[in-house]
Amino acid sequence: MNGLPDREAMDREAIEQLQLERLEATLNRVQRNVPFHRRRFTEAGFDAEDLRSLADLRRLPFTTKRDLRDNHPSGLFAVPLREVVRVHASSGTTGLATAVGYTRNDLATWSDLVARVLVAGGVGKDDVVQVAFDYGLFTGAFGFHQGAERLGASVIPVSSASARRQVDILRDYRSTALVCTPSHAMTLADAALDAGIRPGELSLRFGLFGAEPWSESMRAELQAKLKLVATDNYGLSEVGGPGMAGECLERNGLHVAEDHFLVEVVDPETLAPVPDGTTGELVVTTLTREAQPVIRFRTRDLASVTRVPCACGRTFARMSRVKGRTDDLILLKGARVFPSEIESVLLEVEGTEPHYEIELTRGDGRDEATVRVEAASPGDEPLRATVERRLASALGVSVRVELVPPRTLARSEGKARRVVDRRRV
Repeated sequence: MNGLPDREAMDREAIEQLQLERLEATLNRVQRNVPFHRRRFTEAGFDAEDLRSLADLRRLPFTTKRDLRDNHPSGLFAVPLREVVRVHASSGTTGLATAVGYTRNDLATWSDLVARVLVAGGVGKDDVVQVAFDYGLFTGAFGFHQGAERLGASVIPVSSASARRQVDILRDYRSTALVCTPSHAMTLADAALDAGIRPGELSLRFGLFGAEPWSESMRAELQAKLKLVATDNYGLSEVGGPGMAGECLERNGLHVAEDHFLVEVVDPETLAPVPDGTTGELVVTTLTREAQPVIRFRTRDLASVTRVPCACGRTFARMSRVKGRTDDLILLKGARVFPSEIESVLLEVEGTEPHYEIELTRGDGRDEATVRVEAASPGDEPLRATVERRLASALGVSVRVELVPPRTLARSEGKARRVVDRRRV
């Protein structure tokens, strides 16, 4: 498997022709085999046979997380259950987990897609890939595991072992690539320092981090502490797991696997399409999934898309790093704030650690936010005032800041929980 398969360097006309052919096949299949979609098509006055262009897809309604829950566990499967050879589930971080089915062909495609992401991120067959996602129904661990095996790399399925145990394995097995959430990678970096391992003493070369929003500031912090090249990747269980998009070593946007996914970006309030380069809600239609095709799925993730070819030679559309989720948006005193914006500021202030939480409370009829961040000198009042001032300038709204001692805040063994909302309590 070479670093730049021909499929990833097709011209735009060829990409869109392939998408149209695969979209037509997918819509015909779900219209024939999935009652939910057949009913939706009828209500919209749409027949899959009438598809003439990619723009015709906009005639169809969106699919939401609630639709998946209402049809849980197998109501959206497009094949008989006997053809479903594996079932995963969403992480359930925003509610009831939803089932995700795969045929044998789906698993093979998934392996190829994740291998593609690994190659783009610098990983090759001679690397040792340590997978520190939690194994189980969550798609992340198995996706990267089988993708690395497809590539021919060695795999260490560490899963949710303690941070100290994982650092021991990083050292003893000379792991060259680390796969996990960025917040967990930060936990491992701190554990390595606690164990007396200085930056650069591990064999790590690459870090492929995803499954949660993270900032460029955190990338710089991870690269400094672990001495690796950190790349972002994107996927979600509802559309098959990791493998949908990933950064190349240019690190200038995540290459979307457009031969398998059709992406739209819409205004999250009006649901109208927005121009390339404009941030909006990412909407995904799968083009090759057999067991569980998804039509116009609203991801709730906010990003922008460009179709300008990358300097690496890949021509697929590139999505920006995810800014946040529509359901992570904090409305505070009239301002719209995302946790990733707060993170970016904190990581730029010398004297604070990259561990924080945001507590939301309501008092006297208005919402308040308190940002707790670890600092080596928690009693440093000038530092606290500096952080408050920098946050107010960046966010356009004032928040309280509390400096707390190192190791005070809970560490993440998976997806970080940054916001503690006490307004409903």
